Amino acid sequence: MKVLVIGGGGREHALCWKLKRSPSVSEVVCAPGNPGIAKEARCVAVNAEDIKDLLQLARDEQPQLVVVGPEVPLVMGLGDRLRTEGFAVYGPDRAAAELEGSKSFSKTLMAEAGVPTAAFETHTDPDQAEACIRRFGAPVVVKASGLAAGKGVIVARTIDEAVTAARDMLSGNSFGEAGSQVVIEEFLEGEEASCLFIVSGDTILPLDSSQDHKALLDGDKGPNTGGMGAYSPAPCVTPAIAGQVLERIARPIIAALKKRGIEFIGTLYAGVMLTEDGPKTLEFNVRFGDPECQPLMSRLQSDLGEVLLAAAEKRLDGVRLDWDDRAALCVVVVSDGYPGGFEKGQPIAGLGAIEQAGAIVFHAGTAEKNGHIVNAGGRVLGITALGDDVSEARLRAYQALEKLDWPGGFYRRDIGYRAIAREEK
Repeated sequence: MKVLVIGGGGREHALCWKLKRSPSVSEVVCAPGNPGIAKEARCVAVNAEDIKDLLQLARDEQPQLVVVGPEVPLVMGLGDRLRTEGFAVYGPDRAAAELEGSKSFSKTLMAEAGVPTAAFETHTDPDQAEACIRRFGAPVVVKASGLAAGKGVIVARTIDEAVTAARDMLSGNSFGEAGSQVVIEEFLEGEEASCLFIVSGDTILPLDSSQDHKALLDGDKGPNTGGMGAYSPAPCVTPAIAGQVLERIARPIIAALKKRGIEFIGTLYAGVMLTEDGPKTLEFNVRFGDPECQPLMSRLQSDLGEVLLAAAEKRLDGVRLDWDDRAALCVVVVSDGYPGGFEKGQPIAGLGAIEQAGAIVFHAGTAEKNGHIVNAGGRVLGITALGDDVSEARLRAYQALEKLDWPGGFYRRDIGYRAIAREEK
C-alpha cells in the first residue's frame, strides 16, 4: 500500500524509516519531509499546517493510509477533513486532539474520569494566577494551556519565579496565544516516564515503555525543551506499573472522551510521574513522542503499516506488537542557543561516518543548502543506537557522535543515566 506521512521532524523520519521497512508498504510519501526523510520517502513540499494543500495532495496521491505526525494539524482538524473525503487516517479528529491542544480541557477531563494527576487550577487573570501560586507554594508548575512545542512548562523553584512565568505567559510575551490561559499545578515528586498506546475506539494497544529527557542540561538542569534524548525500554516502568497506567489512566481517559461522543483513533501519549502514591498523569499528547518515537521504531519488529492501518480501519482488536529485546537510545543534537535564539544554516558534516559507526541518524530540523546538510531548527538530529542494555546502547550512540563535525551543535552527555544507575545496581 501507499502511505502518506504528514510532517517533517525527527518523529516523522522515524515513522517513514520504519514504514519503508514494513512488508505491507510499497511506497511512502511525506509532506513536507526533510533531507533525511528523502532517503526513505518521496518528499512533497507541502507545509504540515496547510490543510487545504494537504487535502489536495491526498486527492492527488490516493494513499491507502494517511499518518499525521505532528500535533498542530491534528488540532486544526486535518484528521476530520481527510476522513470526510474517505481516507483511512491514523491520527485523532479535532475534538479528541484537544486532549493535547488544551491543557485546561485535558485536566478537566482527567478530573471527570478520575485519572490520577496533580492538583490544579486554570487561570486567565494574572492576579488570580498569582494568588493560586501563593496558595500552592513552591516548587510549583506553570503551564501554557495551548500548544507550545514542548516548551510551555515551567517548573518553578520559587514563588517569584512562578509568578513571573505566569505573568509572562498571560501577557503574551512567552508563548503568544498558547499562554493566554495558564494551568497552575502542584509539583509532583518522582521519576517521569512516557507510556504510549495505539488506540482504535475501545481497543488500546500499549507500546513498550520509554523515557525522555526534557531539560536542556546534564542532570536534568536548565529550561525545558521538546526533548534532548530518549531510550526504550525504561526500567522504571515495571510490568505492574505499565498495567496501572493502562487501567487507571489510558482506559479511563478514552472512556471519558467516548462519554462525550468523541472517538479516539491514533497514538495516546501519557506522560506520567511515578510517585510514591503510584503513577500520576503529567500530560497527554495525541501523537508519537519526539524523541521517544526514534528508539521505539528502532526496536519495533512488527509491520508498522499493517498495525496503523488496522487502527485506522477500526480492526485493531487481536493485533499484537513484537519488540527487539535490545534497548535503544537516542541522543538529540540541538542548535547551540536552543530553546532560545540560534543561528541557522550552519553546515553539518560527519553524518555518513556516524551511520558507518552503527548508529541511525534521524533528521529533525535540517535542510539542504548547496548540496550540504545545514541546521534549520532547534532540535536538529537524533542519533540512535541499539545495545544489549541501555548502557551499551548509550555507549554506541556517544561513540558514533564523536564522528559529528558540527561546531554549532550541542547535546547532553548523560542520556539514559537513570536506567544505567539501575543496571549497575
